[in-house]
Amino acid sequence: MPKKTLIINFGSTSTKIAVFEDSTEIFKETISHSMEELSQFPNVWDQAEFREEKILSTLKAKNCELSSLDGIAVRGGTLKPIPGGIYILNEEMISDMKSGKYGEHPSNIGNEIAYKLGKKLNIPAIVADPPVTDELSTLAKYSGIKGVTRVSSFHALNHKRTARQIAKELGREYEDLNLIVIHMGGGISVGVHEKGLVVDVNNSLDGDGSFSPERAGTIAASSIINMCFSGEYTKEDMFRKVKGGGGLMSYLNTNSGLEVEERIDNGDGYAREVYEAMAYQVSKEIGAAAAALSGKVDGIVMTGSLSNSKRLVEWIKERVSFIAPIYLKPGENEMLSLAENAVRFLNGEVEAKEY
Repeated sequence: MPKKTLIINFGSTSTKIAVFEDSTEIFKETISHSMEELSQFPNVWDQAEFREEKILSTLKAKNCELSSLDGIAVRGGTLKPIPGGIYILNEEMISDMKSGKYGEHPSNIGNEIAYKLGKKLNIPAIVADPPVTDELSTLAKYSGIKGVTRVSSFHALNHKRTARQIAKELGREYEDLNLIVIHMGGGISVGVHEKGLVVDVNNSLDGDGSFSPERAGTIAASSIINMCFSGEYTKEDMFRKVKGGGGLMSYLNTNSGLEVEERIDNGDGYAREVYEAMAYQVSKEIGAAAAALSGKVDGIVMTGSLSNSKRLVEWIKERVSFIAPIYLKPGENEMLSLAENAVRFLNGEVEAKEY
């Protein structure tokens, strides 16, 4: 019997839901929330009841009976660092997210809704390869300042799913391969996948690594310190410069790769230079990842929405194709990945890990 799963993925102003039978999508819906709607709630957790009602009414409109569901899979939230894999949501996980000690993100609300709905329906609610997936090697955790440890925060769900997909196409096991996986979206993460573990990766959430459409990337610490103490910027201003307002947003006042490409096509030389500089920095990160693998690289995999940009991909290929074969898997595939992980768990192919 095919397994029917509800997939939930929360963003700041949208709620994405989908229902799958095994890996076949029955329907997918993006529920948009206006700033006017959300402004009535003092904090993000106060949105829970409002967002849950939107999910339930959408399922009802799609004639999806809750009793027909075998499981729920949700994008992971701000949990403590944990290895990749599948986890059944529990009280401790929800408590950690609510505490805020590991950060804040709207996805946390989705986890609470999935947990409560799973309990009500007596079906498992899981997360898989959450953004806090931490498989960093001991050496990769050193930052250069004692007491400050490098943090693993990246597009783990799509990284892992895409790596498994490539391994399958190569007739190999993910755990037998050394891959460099690059997710290019609003943030850009370059992961060192060594025998099934992401042993090094830039903290793409906070803007480490190459600059991206919305992140500043790695900047000399002295430059940031000088800006922080200049008296011109608040703490919030500086966070905005690093995350949300950095990268393409800072240089070109847009986070849209499509818009940048259109400017380039219309003869904007500055836009071309900035876009190529981003490709240059991504290429350097790939080179560093190859060094982390001692040059033993089975493949370089580019994924995420910006992998659809032929111009960007070609610039990167020109610089890194000498390292290993390059594979393109555009898109994020988060909903499908969650569904596939849910089915693997429900069919007993993999066991859930303990949080």
